[in-house]
Amino acid sequence: MKPLRIALYQGPAGVPSSTADSLAALAAAARRAADGGARLLLTNELYLSGYAVGSRFGELAEPADGPGAEAVSRIAAEHDLAIGYGYPERDGDTVFNSFQLFGPDGSRLANYRKAHVFGDYENAHFTPGRELVVQADLDGVRLGLLICYDVEFPEAVRAHALAGTQLLLVPTALVRPFEIVPQTIVPARAWESQLYIAYVNRCGVEGEFPFAGLSCLAAPDGTVRARAGAGEDLVLAEADPALLASSRALNTYLSDRRPELYGALR
Repeated sequence: MKPLRIALYQGPAGVPSSTADSLAALAAAARRAADGGARLLLTNELYLSGYAVGSRFGELAEPADGPGAEAVSRIAAEHDLAIGYGYPERDGDTVFNSFQLFGPDGSRLANYRKAHVFGDYENAHFTPGRELVVQADLDGVRLGLLICYDVEFPEAVRAHALAGTQLLLVPTALVRPFEIVPQTIVPARAWESQLYIAYVNRCGVEGEFPFAGLSCLAAPDGTVRARAGAGEDLVLAEADPALLASSRALNTYLSDRRPELYGALR
């Protein structure tokens, strides 16, 4: 099985003036990603709306099959490129912090609602999701979806590894001074649960939020295969199933578990 080439889109900086602006930037990024040979383009947390919109989340939220989703589907099909993007999702009167994935043909592959909602700001605007392991397949690679704070819980990442996830997609809106997450925690999660993690952050300053950037692809051998800086960037990298298989054979954390001893973790 050949490596899956991924584009991590860290940008654009600042609060978008409209969803249309976010979609236009996404279309431009998709063109660049496709020209670079990528099969999967990932954006950051709440990409369509922006993060620092506060009370406007309610009006900007859309259903999973809303106009934003239809536009992303068209962009994916136009460039023969799978696209994962963050957005505020409306389901009746409830708003979720969500991440949706479309395939290269424009079909919906998965939709995930953030389970670990972070801090007073997010809890004021979003309801936590109740399904932790959401997966999809692309070119023979099993993808898993989490969002931002979720990846900081080892239990969440391990649950994905045990369910067969090979590449974990994690859009985020991480602020300074928590650079320890992309620099240390994300590579450690990839190592301890033996999978790839694509971690895609926002950049620049939005209102009171100074985002850290540093999007990366962490590999199961603990290395970082690609890293963005602090500003807007499009980073290309590959997740290689062969490396994953050899790493899992060498580092047998998953097969050496003794779950009968872990009851106190519940």
